Amino acid sequence: MFRHFTPRSTAQLLPRLAFIDVETTGANPVVDRVTEIAILRVEGGQLVERWSSLVNPGMPIPPSIQGFTGITDAMVAGAPPFAELADGVRALLADCVFVAHNARFDYGFIKNEFRRIGQDFDAPVLCTVKLSRALYPQFHRHGLDALIERHKLTCTARHRAMGDTEALHQFAGIVAGQFERDVLDAAIVKAMKAPSRPAGLPEGVLEGLPEGPGVYFFYGENDLPIYIGKSVSLRSRVMSHFSADHRSGKEAKLAQQVRRVEWQQTAGELGALLLEARLIKERKPTENRLLRETDAVFGLRFDPTRKRGPVLVRELLGGGDPAGWADVYGSFRTKKEADNALRELATLYKLCPRRIGTEPWGDGACLAHQMKRCAGVCAGRETHAEHDERLLKVLESLRLRRWPWPGPVAIREYHADTGRSAMHLVDRWCLLGTAEDEASFGELLAAPPARAFDLDTYRILARWLDTPEGRGAVTVVG
Repeated sequence: MFRHFTPRSTAQLLPRLAFIDVETTGANPVVDRVTEIAILRVEGGQLVERWSSLVNPGMPIPPSIQGFTGITDAMVAGAPPFAELADGVRALLADCVFVAHNARFDYGFIKNEFRRIGQDFDAPVLCTVKLSRALYPQFHRHGLDALIERHKLTCTARHRAMGDTEALHQFAGIVAGQFERDVLDAAIVKAMKAPSRPAGLPEGVLEGLPEGPGVYFFYGENDLPIYIGKSVSLRSRVMSHFSADHRSGKEAKLAQQVRRVEWQQTAGELGALLLEARLIKERKPTENRLLRETDAVFGLRFDPTRKRGPVLVRELLGGGDPAGWADVYGSFRTKKEADNALRELATLYKLCPRRIGTEPWGDGACLAHQMKRCAGVCAGRETHAEHDERLLKVLESLRLRRWPWPGPVAIREYHADTGRSAMHLVDRWCLLGTAEDEASFGELLAAPPARAFDLDTYRILARWLDTPEGRGAVTVVG
């Protein structure tokens, strides 16, 4: 209970503490609502008031949240809405430091609940996650479960507001007894420092982000995302965008535009990579560049029947079925990318730039032959067959990787911390779909969509399946 602090220390800021926890319908304080509040008010190191209440959120509680907290729609149906509790909550929090675990999350929900009824709310905030990190840097985990286990805290009802609040109160008493005043002072100052965030982003949004893998969305003033990203740790990655210490000029500009953050969790890194690639193409956010183009992807098809002009012609790949690409080589987004690859091979193997299409067609010897960089099919020094035999051998280095299985496979992912699982159905480098349970996967397997090639998906899968982890997650299903 921070009994070590005196009016001469940093604890001048902490004469009154309000330990608080909220349960909610979800993780976004702008969209979701509070379902339960618990507050322990501490003055001068003494617990002076204890209060909790269910709250009618005015919206359904998702089944997953009901299972997590044990708070059901039936339980809150007769509970007062926040508007009826607001005066009492404000009185309990008055002149107090707002103390919570991932405090900006709880603070964001309380602030937004007050905002919905036309009231402002502000308070100094102390985050016990940050406090634990500052005082116990030797430990990696600082979630409430970790603190309960590490410090032998008593929690009468985990994931209920009063049970979690009581655990925080116990934690405060433990650290007050273990550390000298100056050490604790410094840790509190650090823990009370507000995180850097866009000015237009409501309180608590970032703290609602989970630690696990997934895809995140930044929105500006409208409903179209301005940026989509992915990470194995959503919270850490999104927070890094707004860190003044690490922000580039581009990220600083992006941060200024953000007004809303959303996210979608996945079972693992592969799912996040695949989902990001698909959603960027579908929604075309303005600040994403690399993954936006799809239709222009093409390969080079060998056509020896052409009498004039190059024997390599473009074959559009995007959305096509790789099963029919026996004579197609490479995958390119632009003509420049294809030409650069071919020029390098032409120099190495004395191929004719006219015949492979990197120079305009013409009569007589090409410039490369005059410079002794072409074996001379254009000058009658070798036959078309001789040149093209060498060309085909060279083109093998550009060919899409052969699919190593006879048919479709399932790539399984599981995240131990979040408990999420997924099965990706893949055939010939094409993602046919993702399911989160066996029943859904069975339905997907029974009626898979047609194969549709996507270059980014191909590259993601090829890299993933090169790893022992990736190969070990594969099950042949066809």
